[in-house]
Amino acid sequence: MKGFAILLLFNLAGLAGHQLLHIPLPGNVLGMLLLLLSLLAGWVKLAWIEASAQFLLKHMLIFFAPTIVGVIVYFGQIGQQWLPIVANLFVSTAIVLALTGWVTAKLARGAEAGDSHG
Repeated sequence: MKGFAILLLFNLAGLAGHQLLHIPLPGNVLGMLLLLLSLLAGWVKLAWIEASAQFLLKHMLIFFAPTIVGVIVYFGQIGQQWLPIVANLFVSTAIVLALTGWVTAKLARGAEAGDSHG
């Protein structure tokens, strides 16, 4: 029970940090980063949260139930609109891949230019 309380506390801290400090990260991600930093710093011991984390991971499918129910509810509409959905998936994936490649190439060129001035 102690481990679950610790995990919830870090989730709450992340949500509060997002709301109060206007940090541009989702609250749950911020909470996970805070938990990671606390684990690395030794403020929180892995043994304290391991059993609770394993329990949550084992039952992760429960967290996807609303999405699954949504797909079932709108299955007819999804079937009618399958072509735009598939086209959107391919186009958005291509855009993300191209943008990631462009940013990576730009960063690699910048790193090479920085190495030559050393």
